[in-house]
Order: sequence, then C-alpha cells, then structure tokens
Amino acid sequence: MTTKTPRIAVVGSANIDLTTFADRFPRAGETIFGTHVDVGWGGKGANQAVAARRCGADVDMVARVGADLFGPATIENFKAQGIGTTHVRIVPDTSSGVAPIFVEPGGQNRIIVVKGANDRLKPADVDEAQPLLARADCVVLQLEIPIETVYHTIRIAKRLGIRCLLNPAPAQTLNIDVAAQADYIIPNESEAETISGMPVRSVADAEACARELIGRGLARVIITLGAAGALLATRERIEIVPGVPVAAKDTTGAGDAFIGSFAVFLAEGCDERDAILRANLYAAMSTCSVGAQKSFGSRAVLDREWNARSLA
Repeated sequence: MTTKTPRIAVVGSANIDLTTFADRFPRAGETIFGTHVDVGWGGKGANQAVAARRCGADVDMVARVGADLFGPATIENFKAQGIGTTHVRIVPDTSSGVAPIFVEPGGQNRIIVVKGANDRLKPADVDEAQPLLARADCVVLQLEIPIETVYHTIRIAKRLGIRCLLNPAPAQTLNIDVAAQADYIIPNESEAETISGMPVRSVADAEACARELIGRGLARVIITLGAAGALLATRERIEIVPGVPVAAKDTTGAGDAFIGSFAVFLAEGCDERDAILRANLYAAMSTCSVGAQKSFGSRAVLDREWNARSLA
C-alpha cells in the first residue's frame, strides 16, 4: 500500500436525513407512533465523501445545496469534516435535498429522497470543477443528481485517465455504453435488478446478474449483499468476499460507508479483494450506530478492529 494520502473527488448529492424509528412500518392510510427521531447530515454523495475522509483521504465535494436553513449549514458541516467545498454552491430559490428515513427495530430501512438543489448540479458545473477532478486519484458518483451530469463526469474521468466509481443509487436504468466507461459499477441487490432486468434474491442470482452485466460490457461489477458481504465480478472471475458479523442497529448509510471507504483502499494500492474486505468491515461497523455520517468511524478505529479480527 502507498504512503501517499489519496485524493478523492465526490460529484454528488447532499441531503438532510430525517430518520424516524418505529416498531413497524405503517400500512397504507395508517398513522402510528414512532419511538424517536434523529436529524442528521446525509445524501449519498455527502455520506461517501465523509466516509472517504474519515478513512484518511483528502476529499473534495462537487455539489449544490438550497437557499434555506439547511444549505449554509451543510457547507459548514463539510468544512468541519475537512472536506473541500470550493465547488459546493447555494442555488437561489431552491430547497436543499431532504431524505425522510423510516427504520424498523431490526435495522431495516425505507427511504424517500426529495432531490431539491441536487437536481441543479449540471454538466457545466462539473466542467468548472475539472481542474479539481484532474488532481484526484478517484472520482465517485451516485444517481441523486441529474443522470446527464453523471454521464458527463464519467466521460471526463475516462478522458483524464482517473479511476471512476459509480454507485447506481437510487435504482434506475443506465446507459450501459456510458456506464461501461467507469472502472467500477457498485449496486446493491435491488439496484442490480433494475440495471440488469434480472431478479437478485440470492447469491446465485447475484452471480448470474453480474455475469450478464459483464457480458454487456461493464469492466468490473461489485454487488453489495448486506450482511453476506459483496460479490466481485470481472471478465476473469467472480468471487464472494464475505461480510463481517456485527449486531446491527441501523443500516442507514452502510452502502455509502462501503463506497467511500472502498475508494480510499483502492487509491492506497490495495488489491480488489482486500479493498472490498476492508470496506465490508467499515460498512458493518457503521450499522452498529444510528444514522449515516455520525455512524462512520475513524481510520484508527477501523484499523484496530481489522487487526483484532485478523481479517487479512
């Protein structure tokens, strides 16, 4: 592994998470009492940026926030985390992104994302940030911003020769020809179903789905499987990298913890399997606390847990 500090550029979303906990999800038309509520910083892009930063990378964010109470506060949160905000701008007459999250006692969640200012991040904004991207070891993307902005960024990363990770979340269909220019496509089971049109209800399904996506031209696919770990597929092989057992309280943000940390481990020079195993551990550890960004541990805590579990 390199001793150089990785540089990660995240082009994506920033939201406020409103997390409600209840004994069960309400049925249609039903009102129930929740047990408690948590308000925190979120958005897949912001979460992945914070995870990468806490894992030791220098991180810059390219994003848009709203002209409301949340916008300036979001920028200040990035600064407090040590994340570069030169290309995080407030959009007039627009709300910030908001994500109501509903969590059951077992940790399972359901999320509704209101995109707000995230939908105002345009290809021209990425062009303006191109000098920043050119200095990065890895560019990380998700789908809570306009799809044309995602595709534009993938093409820029390809042209600059910079490793590009696409987390196709929330689930939507992709232009496979453009997505194939990214180095890694990293969906969960439901997102893999949407991309491929195939069911992903088991490890065998995930393997079949990954083969299909590789056959369509994607270079590397990682399907995250929750507690079961992750499936790595390339043109040469398919491998299950096991998960790490923990007592989960809240899975919110676990996928983002995986993506952000995985980008750092790759940039540090880990091989793919080792990077995935470390990211599996980091994501699993995040489920032991409530919330997204506030559940992401430091690199020192991760390294101690890695050594204690003898996962290498």
